[in-house]
Amino acid sequence: MTMTLTEQIITIALCVLATAATRFLPFLVFSETRPTPKYVQYLGRALPGAVFGMLVVYCLKNVAFLSGSHGLPELIAILVTAALHLTFKKMLVSIAGGTVCYMLLVQLVF
Repeated sequence: MTMTLTEQIITIALCVLATAATRFLPFLVFSETRPTPKYVQYLGRALPGAVFGMLVVYCLKNVAFLSGSHGLPELIAILVTAALHLTFKKMLVSIAGGTVCYMLLVQLVF
């Protein structure tokens, strides 16, 4: 199924609009003159850890610990990710380093 040129333009325009809205909306809703609501501050503290916990469960849900590589690439990549995060305290470095480690292990070692 292919889209016509008009459908492609509308799709791109909607993606641009949605991206712009999600970028600008917080600045419109939460002005600098008013304090940020307590529940938004709580979500800012609680959600990053919850999201990472959910990602760990999602990434490990299909790992066969009793066959194949026994989950060693995943375990090593998790340890590398944790070590990078404890060392550098930079989320991007932790995520990228763990991902690169896992891909190298899967492609070259296991």
